[in-house]
Amino acid sequence: MGDLGPVPWPPAPIRTPHLVLRASEPADRALVIDLYSSPDVHAFLGGPRPRDELEREVPPVPGQRAGYFVVDLDAAAIGTVSMTRRDPERRGHLPGSVAEVELSYLFLPETWGRGYATEACSAALGWLADVLPGEPVVLCTQTANESSMRLAERLGFSEVDRFEEFGAEQWFGVRHPDPVGRLRP
Repeated sequence: MGDLGPVPWPPAPIRTPHLVLRASEPADRALVIDLYSSPDVHAFLGGPRPRDELEREVPPVPGQRAGYFVVDLDAAAIGTVSMTRRDPERRGHLPGSVAEVELSYLFLPETWGRGYATEACSAALGWLADVLPGEPVVLCTQTANESSMRLAERLGFSEVDRFEEFGAEQWFGVRHPDPVGRLRP
């Protein structure tokens, strides 16, 4: 995954009706370890990583880069939304492109089904449209991940391709900006 390039970072916290999206802080290390060691969160992402391995490898301030947001609900971190350049070596790209901005998200299982992922991803996509106007955004998820497939639809992504990767069928979609640079809702 690659850097977004020269975008202003960190932004002021982004406030939505229920959430705050902000840059990562040292206190977010525990959240990242919980997310990556969760069998539920990583059911469609290759499985969880061992907690002791994560304790050794996760840096003191995880995700210190442009496009990496921690999502707070009532001042408690519940997930992350990330935008990076898609790895050119991976399958799934738009015609004529190899380093599209890719949207990724992870949320604690106890917050699922309440619309927080939709709200947070929409806010992050709005931020991206302001700092990189005209940039399409891609999303890749396993077709077996029905919740993620529904989220992609709610966010306005449309299917570009399906392919086999990591031993499972993947859905690859794009969300194009409108003519004035904002991403379509």
